[in-house]
Amino acid sequence: MIVAKVSVGVLLLSLAAVVHAADREARQWLERMSEALTTRNYEARFFRVRDSRSDGWRLIHRVERGKATERLVSLDGSGREYIRNESEVICYLPDQRTVIVEKRAEESTLLSTVPMYSERLEQNYSIERGGATKTLGRRTQLIHVKPRDQFRYGYRLWLDEETAMPLKSQICDRNGNVIEQVLFAELHFRDRIPADLLKPAVSTEGFKWLYQDAQQPHARNAQLDWVIRPPAGFRLTTWRVQAIAGSSAPVQHLVYSDGLASVSVFIEPRNPNTKPIRGLAKVGAAFAYSRDLDGHQVTAVGEVPAATVQAIATGVTKESDAAAPSALRPQP
Repeated sequence: MIVAKVSVGVLLLSLAAVVHAADREARQWLERMSEALTTRNYEARFFRVRDSRSDGWRLIHRVERGKATERLVSLDGSGREYIRNESEVICYLPDQRTVIVEKRAEESTLLSTVPMYSERLEQNYSIERGGATKTLGRRTQLIHVKPRDQFRYGYRLWLDEETAMPLKSQICDRNGNVIEQVLFAELHFRDRIPADLLKPAVSTEGFKWLYQDAQQPHARNAQLDWVIRPPAGFRLTTWRVQAIAGSSAPVQHLVYSDGLASVSVFIEPRNPNTKPIRGLAKVGAAFAYSRDLDGHQVTAVGEVPAATVQAIATGVTKESDAAAPSALRPQP
């Protein structure tokens, strides 16, 4: 009997070691992918598929003297472009004759459906290695990024064996159903990319320029008198007060992120002559939940499960009515 117990114990330890090694290998794949995405020069064309609809994009990524610049161009004829540099993201919207300039709040890439690796990521997701397959005629490694609770989506990544670049990615719900996917049609690495390729093609003559400075979470001012308690793992990354079309007063815009998924919270004074918006709505690949609170309209929206935006929006209270310290302030 003693021998049997020792054998079972050794077996369990061996299985644990195998699982740990597999997790480590999966993590290394994701680390390689993050490094490839941020440090290499490349041009790509890909399709984003949502709700049986697809839209094409061209992505140019340039690294010069350690500084990265990205340009994302819509191929749907709208002329929309997004350029990200070290300090800001510039959105060119010809159909609205508008240019929006936003300060970058944290490290990110314009390829938003790909989870970049960080130690914080593993607090909310597990990283597992799947099987080997082929994508774009190249051998790829499947990596699963699985949420640890119901407040996040999962991800599947098909990484090129040679370069670790993501040739295909999917966002999935808890049942494994695909919500959104990105399929690469072309991917070319370059020794050097001319700076001219990072300049917008659209003429901005006569366009309206909007500058939206993202404030740091600790830069509290008197207008932020709300308590927001998001699900575990989500932290306030930026906030701003901005003008939004259709709103007669400035709107408070706060962004909560778990390092991968993000939710925007909009709080604006409600016109007493208008009917408040309440309940859940689907906006493209995202969910939005709205409620009326003390004469204000509160809306949480993001590419996250419906439970997440509902939990965040319903958890908003006036600071004067809350017993706990404001969640708008950085937590120790």
